[in-house]
Amino acid sequence: MTGKTFRPVDETELAGVVAWAAADGVPLEIIGSGSKRGLGHAIDADHVIDMSERTGIVDYEPAELVLTVEAGTKIAAIETQLGEANQQMAFEPPDYGPLLDHPAATATIGGTMAGNLSGPRRVSAGAARDHALGMEAVTGRGEVIRAGGRVVKNVTGYDLTRLLCGSWGTLAVVTRFSLKVLPAPEMTRTLIVAGLTPSAGCRVMGEVLASQHEVSAAAWLPADMAAKSAVDYVSSPGTTVTAVRIEGPPASVLARHDSLRSMLAAHGPVEELHGHNSGMFWKEVRDVAAFVTPEAAVMRLSVPPASGAVVCDRVTASGGHAFLDWGGGLAWCSFAPSPATATAIRDIATSLGGHATLIRAGEKLKAEVPVFHPQPAARRDLSRRIREGFDPRGILNPGRMAMEV
Repeated sequence: MTGKTFRPVDETELAGVVAWAAADGVPLEIIGSGSKRGLGHAIDADHVIDMSERTGIVDYEPAELVLTVEAGTKIAAIETQLGEANQQMAFEPPDYGPLLDHPAATATIGGTMAGNLSGPRRVSAGAARDHALGMEAVTGRGEVIRAGGRVVKNVTGYDLTRLLCGSWGTLAVVTRFSLKVLPAPEMTRTLIVAGLTPSAGCRVMGEVLASQHEVSAAAWLPADMAAKSAVDYVSSPGTTVTAVRIEGPPASVLARHDSLRSMLAAHGPVEELHGHNSGMFWKEVRDVAAFVTPEAAVMRLSVPPASGAVVCDRVTASGGHAFLDWGGGLAWCSFAPSPATATAIRDIATSLGGHATLIRAGEKLKAEVPVFHPQPAARRDLSRRIREGFDPRGILNPGRMAMEV
């Protein structure tokens, strides 16, 4: 049978397509813009459900800090609309398009929420799923479901909205999200300390995140990655960079700035980034800009923040490159494609009580190494039962997380 691409205009049409596929056991691939199509294992499906035409802001009430949007709407369009009201999605959604060989600014809210993808502000604002108030979706049974609501108090019982965030389209086809948004900061300051080792950088990030300074982001970059930055204050010293960010009303930022600068000065020379330079730097960190190279594989590790330095040291010793976000809790690793190296890096995460995801890799490497971290038997069995509850025939994005569940 020749593969078809379905572009449903509403939930009724979508439910009909999925119900037909479920009845006949026909697998379906779910895509939006396709910017994350390469993340995960190859999907074993001839037919495609294309959600790229399900776009637009359905409802936006700035005074209520609530946004309802179609799943195919691009993040860039949402940010433009929010910017007009001086608001933002506080989880700082990343743009992995260039990292995955796609154009920048094509990511959709559906794909971002499906992956539960969050940027540097994750340490202070929470993950993407923490900002999801409600959703509308069609399960693998062809049933239309609605969960949550447009305000936090409406989220009762099982939180299906958060469950679907991070499921990569294997449980249901989400058509619409309601999100809480927040005011954009009036002022931002980024303070950077040059020359710290990974362990010293992690100690400093831990100290400032535990302080009263309300730091919204903290990252450590090795010298070779810092040298690639488009921000002169970051690239010109030729050393490692430990960066922390504070945001908020001007009076608050300036008061915290003076105290934080004094605290950091005990660890080395301190520079600071304002406005455009600060925004550019954190965008580079958010989008993993330094690892946008076609020849390298890229893996991200979630580990206890104090263990971030261990990851950097071990990955560097194996010939790879690494930098830290989330105060040391998120380690991005770049390495020459090799099953042995990928497995060794994943073993580092396991030994530290964390987990690893292979973000960028060729099909050959992904055929030999699980993209998603293998789960313990009990969790794997729970994941299987959840999948069977939503999609008993396994027709939605089959194979994408195949080695996981």
